[in-house]
Amino acid sequence: MILTILFVMLAEILIFLPSIGNFRRNWLAERLSAAQIAALAVEAAPNNKIPETLRKELLDQAQVYSVAVKHNNQRHLILRSPMPALKVDVYDLRNQNFFSLIWDAIKVYIQPENTMISVLGKPAMSKVEFVEVLMVQAPLKKAMISFALNILGLSILISIITAALVYLTLNYLLVRPIGLLTENMMSFSENPEDPDKKIIPSGRSDEIGTVENELLSMQTDLSTMLAQKTRLANLGAAISKVNHDLRNMLGTAQLVSDRLSNVNDPTVQRVTPRLVRSIDRAIKLCSDTLQYGKSETQAPSRTHFKLRPLIEEVMEELGLPRRGLDVKINIEDEAVVYGDHDLLYRVFSNLIRNSAQAIEAEDYPADSAAKEKLNGSAHSGDQSPKVVISVMPEGNKLVIDIIDNGPGLPAAARAHLFEAFKGSYRKGGSGLGLAIAAEIIAAHKGQIDCLEGEKGAHFRVQLPQNGKAD
Repeated sequence: MILTILFVMLAEILIFLPSIGNFRRNWLAERLSAAQIAALAVEAAPNNKIPETLRKELLDQAQVYSVAVKHNNQRHLILRSPMPALKVDVYDLRNQNFFSLIWDAIKVYIQPENTMISVLGKPAMSKVEFVEVLMVQAPLKKAMISFALNILGLSILISIITAALVYLTLNYLLVRPIGLLTENMMSFSENPEDPDKKIIPSGRSDEIGTVENELLSMQTDLSTMLAQKTRLANLGAAISKVNHDLRNMLGTAQLVSDRLSNVNDPTVQRVTPRLVRSIDRAIKLCSDTLQYGKSETQAPSRTHFKLRPLIEEVMEELGLPRRGLDVKINIEDEAVVYGDHDLLYRVFSNLIRNSAQAIEAEDYPADSAAKEKLNGSAHSGDQSPKVVISVMPEGNKLVIDIIDNGPGLPAAARAHLFEAFKGSYRKGGSGLGLAIAAEIIAAHKGQIDCLEGEKGAHFRVQLPQNGKAD
């Protein structure tokens, strides 16, 4: 309301200046018309002589000290009365422009009341060249002050009425709806799963209505998502308990399968390795599921350490190299990586295990044709099953490649390769290993990709050497 009042008053000031200039000109024009009537009365008298009382009455009626007219190129002093000897300001209403009228009106407020002014002008319906009057400025100043006060009072009244109307309009159209939106958001935030907390759109077609509809859509999506997360959390808790018990049972089965390997029966000897691998995969699935079910990836505790010993430790844990599968480590002894040793161990363990299992799952006859990817670092003419781990510094990054010449990845698996339970490309796999590896590399501010190739799989891990991503 205050701003509206100020703006309306500013507009009134801009209107007031030309208005007061026009008021002054009209007021002086009225004095000239009255003075001309007085001059006509004198000219109509015999010998242009009138009684003193009538002369004084005519001058008082016109509010002037003297009246002069000019016609036939001659100036005639028609009426006059004694006047104080003061400086006289002359104003000619015949050649004033817009800005001079405004400035002359402002001067009236500035100058003293007893200022004498001489005003020249040509009244309407007159044959004379001009009428000139001499007068004191006091009556003009008084009339202009009264006019300004009237304008001020009217402007204040208009400003208050306008401000009240604008305030009520804005309050109804904007302030109140925004207040209701704010209250609804605060109420909804207290219990997002309560359907009664959702906003009810007013049906408006303007921006407020759009905001209401979008807010309702967002609240609906959020409520659905939270309800789903709650159900998933409950399901996750149940799965964790089942996993715990299942791992214990699988542990017992693993012990039994180890004893079966000592039985000399050929059938048992042939079936036992498959049984052991199945139990190992089931135990790993339980472990990966529990690990992935954590709320967030463990924050890496970074240190500088040599990469080759880490890879060798992974190979030892996986039992590599072994019969029918060659593994080459093209890593210099001095190659250093900056990261969390245990977390990176899990990443490379998953990647190398996947390559080994993919190769072993494919049938490699003794006279197998070349099954290698055309990559010089991976193969150098050897066509046997192979996994190659190599390292190459690249600016601020250390690039680690894990390449195999196995069956490769199908297009369907590449589309969701690093998504849990979606990226598995091997029968019996869950896809959790690559999802966990991707989370760990992201926590290191690095990047993991599966590159395109003619044959086999090629995973590339890029780790920043100062803990900051490029």
